[in-house]
Amino acid sequence: MNKLELMKTANEVRKDIVTAVYSAKSGHPGGSLSAADIYTYLFFEEMNVDPAEPKKADRDRFVLSKGHTAPGYYSALAERGFFPVEDLKTLRHVGSYLQGHPDMKHIPGVDMSSGSLGQGVSAAVGMAISAKLSGDDYRVYTLVGDGEIQEGQVWEAAMLAGFQKLDNLVFIIDNNNLQIDGPIDEVNSPYPIDKKFEAFNFHVINIDGHNFDEIDAAFKEAKATKGMPTAIIAKTVKGKGVSFMENQAGWHGKAPSEEEYKTAMADLEKVGEALCQK
Repeated sequence: MNKLELMKTANEVRKDIVTAVYSAKSGHPGGSLSAADIYTYLFFEEMNVDPAEPKKADRDRFVLSKGHTAPGYYSALAERGFFPVEDLKTLRHVGSYLQGHPDMKHIPGVDMSSGSLGQGVSAAVGMAISAKLSGDDYRVYTLVGDGEIQEGQVWEAAMLAGFQKLDNLVFIIDNNNLQIDGPIDEVNSPYPIDKKFEAFNFHVINIDGHNFDEIDAAFKEAKATKGMPTAIIAKTVKGKGVSFMENQAGWHGKAPSEEEYKTAMADLEKVGEALCQK
């Protein structure tokens, strides 16, 4: 995909996120929207995955460590063809396979069940070690919340990843600076994030997480890095694309009303129309 196609796809992913959370009447839109460009790049450009064969042995693995942003994950998977986009409207409904957090047993394309913050990265490190032991060349990607890195288990996993020189592993930190209780630097500051990962023997790349040129360059640099894992710290905007959700901690875990849903979709339609004129 070229950059314009990625931008258009990411906008569709954002529409899907808003629709899914609105249909569920619950969920986590803020952090799903902030990571929409990352999800889009991973599943449409970076990762070796096949919707027709979601469990193929040589596929790249993805672990959503901040599992509550499943609406973004599901939307990218649906747009990529792993399951029907229409099914996103069943999010969190009784009987739906699209639970509030990723479920590897029932959702095509999901490699690891997650949701308890801090635990997903450990699973990703285990997958990367497994690939090394087996001589497999698949790569492992894990998306981590910037509030989530307040969890000690993240750093235990990072210490092992750095020590094991897992150059097949990429941590992506969605640095939108907001968690459920407010700005991360006011709740329990993890800054400077880059220096911390460097201390754990990671190759660190800082980017604008909404700029596809920077996203593309970062993942290419990660793939070229040998002898150490990579941490891509993506500076993002929580609620990106929806005017009244942007940079608002209150939209961490809340569904829009009917009127808010219409406003949000109108915002995203405008973005889509502007992209179509490029």
